[in-house]
Amino acid sequence: MAAELKELTKRSENYSQWYNDLVVKADLAEQSAVRGCMVIKPYGYAIWEKMQRQLDLMFKATGAVNAYFPLLIPKSFLSREAEHVEGFAKECAVVTHYRLKTNDAHDGVVVDPEAKLEEELIIRPTSETIIWNTYKNWIHSWRDLPLMCNQWCNVMRWEMRTRPFLRTSEFLWQEGHTAHATREEAEAEAQRMLKVYAQFAEEWMAVPVVQGVKSETERFAGALDTYTIEAMMQDGKALQSGTSHFLGQNFARAFGVTFLNKENKEEYVWATSWGVSTRLIGALIMTHSDDNGLVLPPRLAPLQVVIIPIGKPAQAGLIAEKMQPVIDCLRAKGISVKYDDADNKRPGFKFADYELKGVPVRLVMGGRDLENNTVEIMRRDTLEKETVSFDGIAERVENLLGDIQQNIYNKAKAFRDARIYECDNYSEFKERIKDGGFFLCPWDGTAQTEAKIKEETQATIRCVPFACEQTPGKDMVSGKPSTCRVIIARSY
Repeated sequence: MAAELKELTKRSENYSQWYNDLVVKADLAEQSAVRGCMVIKPYGYAIWEKMQRQLDLMFKATGAVNAYFPLLIPKSFLSREAEHVEGFAKECAVVTHYRLKTNDAHDGVVVDPEAKLEEELIIRPTSETIIWNTYKNWIHSWRDLPLMCNQWCNVMRWEMRTRPFLRTSEFLWQEGHTAHATREEAEAEAQRMLKVYAQFAEEWMAVPVVQGVKSETERFAGALDTYTIEAMMQDGKALQSGTSHFLGQNFARAFGVTFLNKENKEEYVWATSWGVSTRLIGALIMTHSDDNGLVLPPRLAPLQVVIIPIGKPAQAGLIAEKMQPVIDCLRAKGISVKYDDADNKRPGFKFADYELKGVPVRLVMGGRDLENNTVEIMRRDTLEKETVSFDGIAERVENLLGDIQQNIYNKAKAFRDARIYECDNYSEFKERIKDGGFFLCPWDGTAQTEAKIKEETQATIRCVPFACEQTPGKDMVSGKPSTCRVIIARSY
């Protein structure tokens, strides 16, 4: 193996540094000239493109359509929904002027004081306000409902502590915004979209998630309910991986969005919003990868199969000729393949590079393989390799990709399930939470208890899980009767 590609911090030594190393060394992203922002490199962006493509299909299957709304939002819009503005005020980037001018020394530019905006503009932290101001022009009667739009865009939230993909000041995401005639329709839509996210996480990302509803303290600013999928990373911390919000009529009232119902009576519409972001790439890395580099689920790997010929130059043409029908067959099945016969890198360097980048399957053919009609095949998830018959290799690779997809999901789920604990004792909880995990604990439903847990343990209530049977008990902190069991964990 090429040592220069293997200098990753081990997860057991420093998990956080391992993650940062891997993002850079696997060519996913790098820091930009703007503090808190990142450059997503082509390999990292290719993963996001595959995520986008599949999610977009799933959204459209629900009836949602894509649109685009402005990046800049009038400051007054954020003032109309009090809870919403309070939730985002500290993270907002503000545009105050519209022009620069050359400085007096003529060696740079300064803000032109004559070009001050009459009203400041906010770079969108999220788009509820600008979208609902638009929806009032689109919705007039029950015939205009439901209205279901999604947009793929960037947002800005001024973060003080950033980490590539997991938390950056600017990030890419999608945000869906829907309007409905009844509360029941809106609540059902919010929960349906959560299931879409959960299906994508588990079937495409191979990441098992817990579905649930957020506590009042943790819900989205301006929502009546926030539904969430929570994933467990390899250090036992939670990562909120997607949210869907039931907004009630808050934004409709704030922006005057009404419709005439079938009885010709005016009503406010009911709303949802939902989104996932490039944080999902961080979830992929931290759920599956190892000390050798990325481990990518085949369904989202930019490159699914790499073929590396080795041996004498005189045999190169014969190997390429033998491999071409395999390449054609795999590509016809929609499998991405690279035949790497570049002569400017040693085979060992190539092996290490593709291993680092998480390519699921590697095929190697040399002169002896050519004579014996064999090929070496390696799977990235287990690093197992074997020499097999060349005959039927395309079908074997196709089946292996499916097996890898399922295997890394099973591995992640077994890891997660083994670290979900029921705990009713606060002293025990405070000691065990240091090692990570999801703790199912009885909660009295009060913000005071929630705040005390956060202050004393740096853990938060991630959600009230849908799958958990709610049995009576006593809150482990206050001793009061519990209203439910919640998942508590430290998180990113």
